[in-house]
Amino acid sequence: MSRPPRGPSRRLLLAGALATVSAAVAGCSSDSDASPSGGSKRLRIGYFAFPSGDLLVKNRRLLEKALPDYEITWIKFDSGASVNQAFIGKSLDIAALGSSPFARGVSGSSPIPYKVAWILDVAGENEALVARRTTGITDVAGLKGRKIATPFASTSHYSLLAALETAGLRPSDVQLIDLQPQPILAAWQRGDIDAAYVWLPTLDELRETGTQLTSSKQIGAAGRPTLDLAVVSDDLIARDPEAIDAWRRAQAEALRLIRSDPDGTVKAVAAELGISAADARAQLSQGVFLTPEQVVSADWLGTDGSPGELLTYVGDTGRFLADQKQIAAAPSEADVRKAFYLKGLPDVLR
Repeated sequence: MSRPPRGPSRRLLLAGALATVSAAVAGCSSDSDASPSGGSKRLRIGYFAFPSGDLLVKNRRLLEKALPDYEITWIKFDSGASVNQAFIGKSLDIAALGSSPFARGVSGSSPIPYKVAWILDVAGENEALVARRTTGITDVAGLKGRKIATPFASTSHYSLLAALETAGLRPSDVQLIDLQPQPILAAWQRGDIDAAYVWLPTLDELRETGTQLTSSKQIGAAGRPTLDLAVVSDDLIARDPEAIDAWRRAQAEALRLIRSDPDGTVKAVAAELGISAADARAQLSQGVFLTPEQVVSADWLGTDGSPGELLTYVGDTGRFLADQKQIAAAPSEADVRKAFYLKGLPDVLR
């Protein structure tokens, strides 16, 4: 049994960024049909193959319509750790990012130069801990001594640590293995791991032969919610805040469409993920999508000069990660507050 290795220091990350970020981005999927030609300005947007307003904005070209003179490139990522690395290497302008890797990113003496500007969704049943059915494990405590895979530095990793603590287990009581979603599925099929904490669509494949032990919805209800945030680079804030406003309006429209046009939403998500309409509908039903008005409320993101409860959530996440020795020290409330970009909210909803 082994404790998961602590991640490299921020200094090492910064030193290695130029050498590694180009490889990280090159390994992601960029959709050429989503980039208009001849644009005098550019936006490089990182997204996940995961049901959210991002997929609607991309599929319906809402941002391209709002910013016709821009060259917009959508780049697919597998985890928040890769997104953080890309921001360090100045390879992204806007990206989806889980609340746990965001808390990591704003900690330390050299925080990543980005700020949270929107909330995409709140983790629900779309992230969960599943044990192989053949192990006979039916609760988290039963994982003692077992091999558990999760993408390190992700919201799933954070939720897994929280689940272990609630069950009275330390990270050293299990063998944690750092794997991305597709390698998790392969390891599961080979019988190399006993359990995994991961998100859709890999999660649904594990459920077919596994027993769900807990979910991010349950963990969030117990006081440790995780969210998919959207962050913008400090460079973009300085040079083009109007583009950020246009992007927020597109995200707000996407959240409204999820409620007003469920069939159209299912069609768009199915097309983006290459899955059936039935699977897309099932995956969407497992997420928690706020209204635009909720996003900018005191309960969540808040407004300029008055950050909402997300400030507390990020701070709590940072303290928990520090307690678990996943980061050297938790970010201060002042540091977290500096990492919020709330200018113009709720004007973008008008």
